[in-house]
Amino acid sequence: MADLMASRWRGQRGRLEVWYTTLTDPATGTGVWLHHELVAPSDGAPVYAHGWVAVFPPTDPPHFARFGPTGWAPSKAPAGGGPAGTAPADGAAAGDVVFASGPVEVSGGRLAGKAGDVSWDLSAVGDGPPLYTFPKWAWERELLPAAQIVPAPVAAFTGTVRYGDRELALTRAPGGTARIFGHGNAQRWAWLHADLGDGDVLELVAAVSTRPGLRRLRPLPMVRLRLGGVDHPAGDPLLASWRLRADIALPTWRVSGRVGDHLLDVTVTQPPEQTVTVPYRNPDGTGAVCRNSERASADITWRPRSGGAPERRWRLDGTAHAEVGTRD
Repeated sequence: MADLMASRWRGQRGRLEVWYTTLTDPATGTGVWLHHELVAPSDGAPVYAHGWVAVFPPTDPPHFARFGPTGWAPSKAPAGGGPAGTAPADGAAAGDVVFASGPVEVSGGRLAGKAGDVSWDLSAVGDGPPLYTFPKWAWERELLPAAQIVPAPVAAFTGTVRYGDRELALTRAPGGTARIFGHGNAQRWAWLHADLGDGDVLELVAAVSTRPGLRRLRPLPMVRLRLGGVDHPAGDPLLASWRLRADIALPTWRVSGRVGDHLLDVTVTQPPEQTVTVPYRNPDGTGAVCRNSERASADITWRPRSGGAPERRWRLDGTAHAEVGTRD
């Protein structure tokens, strides 16, 4: 598999590149969010790297810390990699550092760093092909304002996260790592990563473009539902998005409609007390705010379009990863 983790930035102004990982500890129900950004300002100011980390204990408020900004100069020195005899979850070589900001590094198989009173050192292993939430051509040819891809949709994370005076020891915690590259954040968006078990997974991005004229349209939901190794919709997710509807709000939002010969209904709830609000800047200098929860809940129904009882139904209680965001 091609290395989908390597940076796509080639010196252009006005670009945003993101590497983000989310996971849930099966032993405690604690969620973890690691968000890494490369920002190339539109006005020609120096490119910088920054990001943040959030830990979501089930019975306490989320614990949040930022890192950076620093200059952009990722190395290629070995960063540890995963355990011997395993394959990196993203297909990259284990020692290739694809993101670096001070003590924070992302490589093909390892995430490590420190931000405030939070530190982490995690190895990731996984198998299976990537999920192209957006059309594959959009990621490869960069023809849309931005695109998202999930190099490691079903990964297992092992290691340690320390926050405050607590230590979270993880052993094969399920999660995923995704990428974004483009000109900045959408006007409005919602995102869901749902691990459905047994290698099945749902990735969903519903967004309103910032382009003039397009920002007046309803959110277009891009959906990839992997069941038994088969991805739905079978065709272009951009074309399929016109048969879906997204109602974005907080604490509850919904996506529903036709996916091939099935009907999909997804309802997501982000508890306010388990959601963090993060303000930051786009490459053009405008502001953005995301509201993220790694302890969201999701009700997902998959039924034949012809009618009858649902073929599959899932209820994720505190293990869904979700976000709603807006630009200023």
